[in-house]
Amino acid sequence: MLEELSITSLGVVESASAEFHPGFTALTGETGAGKTMIVTSLRLLSGGRADADRVRSGDTKAFVEGRFRLPTERGDTITEVLEQTGAQVDDDDTVIAVRTVNSDGRSRAHLGGRSVPVGTLGALTGELLAIHGQNDQLRLIRGDQQLAALDRFAGATTAKTLAKYQRARERLVRVLDELDRLRADSRELAQEADRLQFGLDEIDAVKPLSGEDVDIIETVRRLTDLEDIRTTASQAQDIVSGSDGRSVVDALGTVRSLVETASDQALQDLRPRIEEALAVVGDIGDELTGFLGGLPDDAADLDSLLNRQAELKSLTRKYAADVDGVLQWRDDAERRLEEIADPQARIDELDAQANSVREEVADLASTLHTQRAKAAKSLATKVSAELAGLAMGDSALAVTVSLKKEDDPRLTIDIGGTTTTAGGHGADQVEFGLVAHKGAAPLPIAKSASGGELSRVMLALEVVLAEPDSGSVMVFDEVDAGVGGAAAVQIGARLARLARRHQVIVVTHLPQVAAFADNHLVIGKDGGGAKGRQRSTLTTLARDERVSELARMLAGLGDSETGRAHAEELLETAEAARDAE
Repeated sequence: MLEELSITSLGVVESASAEFHPGFTALTGETGAGKTMIVTSLRLLSGGRADADRVRSGDTKAFVEGRFRLPTERGDTITEVLEQTGAQVDDDDTVIAVRTVNSDGRSRAHLGGRSVPVGTLGALTGELLAIHGQNDQLRLIRGDQQLAALDRFAGATTAKTLAKYQRARERLVRVLDELDRLRADSRELAQEADRLQFGLDEIDAVKPLSGEDVDIIETVRRLTDLEDIRTTASQAQDIVSGSDGRSVVDALGTVRSLVETASDQALQDLRPRIEEALAVVGDIGDELTGFLGGLPDDAADLDSLLNRQAELKSLTRKYAADVDGVLQWRDDAERRLEEIADPQARIDELDAQANSVREEVADLASTLHTQRAKAAKSLATKVSAELAGLAMGDSALAVTVSLKKEDDPRLTIDIGGTTTTAGGHGADQVEFGLVAHKGAAPLPIAKSASGGELSRVMLALEVVLAEPDSGSVMVFDEVDAGVGGAAAVQIGARLARLARRHQVIVVTHLPQVAAFADNHLVIGKDGGGAKGRQRSTLTTLARDERVSELARMLAGLGDSETGRAHAEELLETAEAARDAE
């Protein structure tokens, strides 16, 4: 629910604020006073486009602030926005939304004291506000909007079917896209297969081993310095083993014998360390002997190793930085080759998959069509009943659900023997028609309905669509355009009925509509603004003041006794009708 609204420097409104209450609130005022600025401000809070021309002449910034009471049962969108933005919700479950528009066209949005993207602000307030203006009436003549209205009326069951259908259709599109890619790329795939096979043949011819390149580098280094290495290792081995008469082992053995016979305990305590040294020196001797035994007798193998190293380098230049990388490339290439070696097999597999998914899409589209056709009859009956109460005589709404003509061969499906296209929202096209009188053929409302009739059809739809729901804010901008007399009275009554479940805010120029309101705000104008500029005011009217305003709206009768009497009678009649509902 909208509880407060403040506007600064928007259009002709210099500064205005008002509190809003549950039920039906009427906004009235003289032409040019700025009634539409109220709707404009709410559109801004709903994330609508910021227009620099809306900033009051001479000012640098327009400012709109609204306080909204959040519903007890918060939907997923509201909860997600609050959690992601960290917006502060007051203790009374209200949140403040702010939108500013600079004269250079830049716009800023804040929610609960946090700066947020305009789209995020609109995501939350869009769950709370439904704004209907004359442009919205024009949208009603579009087929996609008529389909959306029908689905909204059809409810949760149809929504679930539509969601399943859309998921299946997405799978179908993905499979068809891959099929198209495979068929278009068959030549490229064949060339890729040839390149991969050439690489595999080249690698298999060399037969590299993991880590072989590193081992060869070390071996080549040894062979290059073979004699120096052999001399060094031999000298070390001679010293350790005593082949030159100077055995480290014999010397350590003598040391051990000496400490064993010593009378001093400190010398005897050295024996474990000496034995440890003997073991270490023995191991070193064994390793040196093994190292010498592993050295080639000469460097004759060097040429063959260098040739092998050249073969490996030819692979690492082409496929990876080292031999292990080359082996990984080979494994990846083998897997890729398996995928593309026989593209026709994959195409056949995808064809079968596409046919299966296409059947699933067709079944869900058929179910969706049946559900919509059933809902269309109920919607037409209920809206027609509302139209009868809106002074439209014997006029009725006809809702036709038919299958689209095939317009996309890729997404062709068959429903009951009819070939159609699987569109984003099903295979259906919906048309709202207006039946002028009993026995007349329905004509599309785009061609047959006047502006006033469109207003009443939209209002009747909103009344019917609002039946299962409650709690949102519904804003109507001159929904009564083009009507008057008895039709205006009926519009007022229907808005009052709608206000039982929703907070309804209506900008109107008809006293018959305003009289049904629970609350009445008037937008006035004076020249008391800065530098004598026109300034708009927003005032909540008491009952006596409402009588005066209604009298003004009744052909400009003003505060004359006749005017007030007519206004009083109108207000009492509306109050009685509202209370009797």
